[in-house]
Amino acid sequence: MPSPAPLVALSALEVKLESDAGIVNILRGIDLAIAPGETIGVVGPSGSGKSTLLMAMAGLERPTAGRIEVAGVDLATLDEDGLARFRRDHVGIVFQSFHLIPTMSALENVAVPLELAGRADAFARASQGLAAVGLGHRLAHYPGQLSGGEQQRVALARAFVNAPRLLLADEPTGNLDGATGRQVIDLLFDLRARHGTTLLLITHDPALAARADRIVRIGDGRIVADERRTPVRAVAG
Repeated sequence: MPSPAPLVALSALEVKLESDAGIVNILRGIDLAIAPGETIGVVGPSGSGKSTLLMAMAGLERPTAGRIEVAGVDLATLDEDGLARFRRDHVGIVFQSFHLIPTMSALENVAVPLELAGRADAFARASQGLAAVGLGHRLAHYPGQLSGGEQQRVALARAFVNAPRLLLADEPTGNLDGATGRQVIDLLFDLRARHGTTLLLITHDPALAARADRIVRIGDGRIVADERRTPVRAVAG
């Protein structure tokens, strides 16, 4: 039986940026295919290009050369409005620094992508999403009234509320203590499994990367290793 088409296919991907010192090569010819439902842990030293890779896959960073295809869409064919619609319909993103809107309640933050999609049931679905991350009692609270772990759970609810095919997570536990970070990651993997979402996770934590199906190592803008493995499951307690 033939393998399914990749959900993500990157070919000869390059990103170069101008700086006062001249051209900086951030990504140098990345080739990567990610199957539907697969989990990828991306590791590598700071400055190796990990976050730029994620931003390019989300259509938030335009490549200098190469091709990015996600969910059958060549991102180079989309203008900025088209990319925004593409992210709304297909991609969830979780950042280290939460990126919640401080003047909106938890419920309103989660409802934003649903409202942008024109969903009449935006607030009902947002409420369900917050209940799924254990925050059904925090709907009216603002980000400043929530702990870091609670804010990241709101961000997870927002990322999953539109049932994205691809979830991109950039150091999602970077601003959390160890115990809270483990709780957030357990929740992230649980939501991913429930939705069947493809996950690309950037992390500096080898134990966290070990929970993925594959570990992709980035060095100096290139893939230096791509290891398929049996994921290490979370241990209760």
